[in-house]
Amino acid sequence: MLNVIQSWLKDFRVYLEWPCLRMLFLGFSAGLPLLLILGTLSFWLREAGIDRSTIGYLTWVGLIYAFKWVWAPLVDRLRIPFLTKWFGRRRSWLLFAQALIILGLLGMASIDPKVALNPIVWCALLVAFGSATQDIALDAFRIESADSNHQAALAATYQTGYRLALIWAGAGVLWLAARVETDSGSYDVSAWQFAYLCMAASISVGVITTLFSQEPAQVLLPQARNAKAWLYQTLIEPFAEFIQRYHYQAIIILALIAIYRISDVVMGIMANPFYVDMGYTKDEVAAVSKVFGVIMTLLGAFIGGVLTLRFGVMRILFVGAVLSAVSNLLFAWLAAQGHDLQGLIWVISADNLSSGIASAAFIAYLSSLTNIRYSATQYALFSSMMLLLPKWLAGFSGVFVDAFGYQAFFISTAIIGAPVLILIWLTMHLNIGQNKKIAE
Repeated sequence: MLNVIQSWLKDFRVYLEWPCLRMLFLGFSAGLPLLLILGTLSFWLREAGIDRSTIGYLTWVGLIYAFKWVWAPLVDRLRIPFLTKWFGRRRSWLLFAQALIILGLLGMASIDPKVALNPIVWCALLVAFGSATQDIALDAFRIESADSNHQAALAATYQTGYRLALIWAGAGVLWLAARVETDSGSYDVSAWQFAYLCMAASISVGVITTLFSQEPAQVLLPQARNAKAWLYQTLIEPFAEFIQRYHYQAIIILALIAIYRISDVVMGIMANPFYVDMGYTKDEVAAVSKVFGVIMTLLGAFIGGVLTLRFGVMRILFVGAVLSAVSNLLFAWLAAQGHDLQGLIWVISADNLSSGIASAAFIAYLSSLTNIRYSATQYALFSSMMLLLPKWLAGFSGVFVDAFGYQAFFISTAIIGAPVLILIWLTMHLNIGQNKKIAE
């Protein structure tokens, strides 16, 4: 028994290694913008009187993440004047992206969506573009910083920083806005603007970490003889290499990637409007959903990372998919209860724990599919595929809730996760995408 405990403790010590600790802060930088243009923004917009259908459509801002593969080849190969010379290929793109995020958040902090909605949408688009670009460079940085055996551990610490950022971008914004607003019973735009200014300042965590991080070892890329060859190597070769490596199996892999997180993404868009409509206060949502829930996600991520090391990626990928779909049914139960704080705690606990397990396994799976020569481009393709269909479908979530109600909506989000289980079983049965040797 003692040997078993010592063995597990040895596995957990991987999280104290420097590459893992560094990913904690960079993960924070990656996680901060997401809620500020989706979940937290939807809370702000709903409080400002924006209707649910419009809020649902505005989540299509997040589709930028689904198309980041379009400019990912440039992040892989294009040098930024001065910055690349001073900081290296990966860090220069990280700094550039972080600057765009700060500018976008400052713009959002200067606008009242109740008076002018379009400008805040444009600023949100700038934040989304900067955030997606940061993700491209950061995913490549992570993949190039350690071998494949440590990717699950890096994913777990990355998720830790990411989820801590979600606490700050979720509960932190609500807490700051609640503290500053003059009348808790009415809409106060200055409170939201102050909170978003604080979020812009918080991106400095990523900036400072990037400045003091070491550039990963450069992968030597073949030199293009002319412009045509450069365009082929930059835009075509990363995708062609993946297809050549997996042949027809690439279709099954991409299909699995495209729908793995569909239950979580589609459901998550209406979570904050649901809290508002059920009568939960900012402080209640901040404490339960944005703090306690994120802590449960962190726990799930660490458990998922260790379970992946122990039992393999695909088994935990299957478990995560089952848990994610089932947890949505708990939201359907909560919708029938009305304002039930204790029920909210239990539902959030189950949902976020399952999400953490699924995320750690899924990131490790995506990382295992990349060729390090094209790490930014190929990982961007995979993570974009993950979001394209779910984000598009989520845009209609407000219309669905208006027509059928929250309970039917949450049940439907659980049902659409069923095909994921079939694809994972098929992938495991045919041994697709596993132990595939990548030519260096």
